[in-house]
Amino acid sequence: MERPRPRRGADGCEEPEGPAVTTPSALDVLRALLRCPSVTPAEGGALDVLQGWLEPAGFAVHRVVFSDANTPDVDNLYARIGTGAPHLVFAGHTDVVPPGDAASWTHQPFAGEVADGMVWGRGACDMKGGVAAAVAAALAHVAERGAAMRGSISFLITGDEEGPAVNGTAKLLDWARERGERFDACVLGEPTNPSRMGEMIKIGRRGSLTGEISVEGRQGHVAYPHLADNPIPRLMRALDALKAEPLDAGTAHFDPSNLEVVTVDTGNPSANVIPAECRARFNVRFNDTWTPATLSDEIRRRVAAAGVGAHRLSFAPCNALAFLTEPGAFTRAVAEAVEAETGVAPALSTTGGTSDARFIVRDCPVVEFGLVGQTMHAVDERVSVDDVAALQRIYGRVIAGFLSP
Repeated sequence: MERPRPRRGADGCEEPEGPAVTTPSALDVLRALLRCPSVTPAEGGALDVLQGWLEPAGFAVHRVVFSDANTPDVDNLYARIGTGAPHLVFAGHTDVVPPGDAASWTHQPFAGEVADGMVWGRGACDMKGGVAAAVAAALAHVAERGAAMRGSISFLITGDEEGPAVNGTAKLLDWARERGERFDACVLGEPTNPSRMGEMIKIGRRGSLTGEISVEGRQGHVAYPHLADNPIPRLMRALDALKAEPLDAGTAHFDPSNLEVVTVDTGNPSANVIPAECRARFNVRFNDTWTPATLSDEIRRRVAAAGVGAHRLSFAPCNALAFLTEPGAFTRAVAEAVEAETGVAPALSTTGGTSDARFIVRDCPVVEFGLVGQTMHAVDERVSVDDVAALQRIYGRVIAGFLSP
């Protein structure tokens, strides 16, 4: 469902119709976004801020709300300027995780304060900083080229990345595809650098599969074990079977897949009762050796071979598949832009968790490059003011190079 919105300025306040007076810096846009309490699934005014910058510059902006059973409605934004090829799209999210206790922060989490060479706030690096740098770079390119601009620039921005990821990027891509939108390449501005700008570009991500195993026993008194059946040793055999052999040895671009047990629970508060059931939950971060189906089959095979007796094994719905953008002309172009600004030749990596790039790769090559991610999801999340400016310049180089004849 597409929903109209009033044009808003950098502070999120509604403005009268009229042309934009200035081209903002990435810091301007970032501070405005940080003042928006856009904790998933709340839009919080963040998409209004982006619309307020993009529409006056000539972008056609669409606000689309998606719904699904048992999930909150989510507001998304798609904006495009230009009609021809090549078509470069910047993707990202403006939703953030909760800040926790605001009193624990040095600066208020939704104030967008600048201090000590840093800009502070929830979402500064994950990933309002990346969105702000892309918007500022695109607006500067449009202002410089004017009617002579070649190709198209788009923004694909969701408010559902930190949540269930059901009513966000995947559906927004379907919506765009139905409208006839076709993308040639995408930059996703997730924080990719471990400690300094220029270190790392993500060209893929591992998938994520969560499962739970429950082993059944018979409750009884610990002093009379022959009258009971303790399920814990049998669950331990199952978990040992899952961990005993590596799932794989890794691939040319991916580390080995890893399975980690994250909870073990009997729900038993008593020290003199043998429990009737024991459960464990695990998560697998898997490379492109596997699909969710083949990985689930392998886990079932290992558990069955362990001879654990009566048990239940289930898997959560999985939309986090492993993906890879093969290194090529686009990855080289982004890497060259990074090195030109930072003096650092970035490594091409597939490490880390999942991202919305897993949806985008079905439509076009996608790479991830953003800010330093050391404080993402932490109290006092912050990024360097200089890094924000550098990211705007890097994106500016990518845009100019991609849209040049």
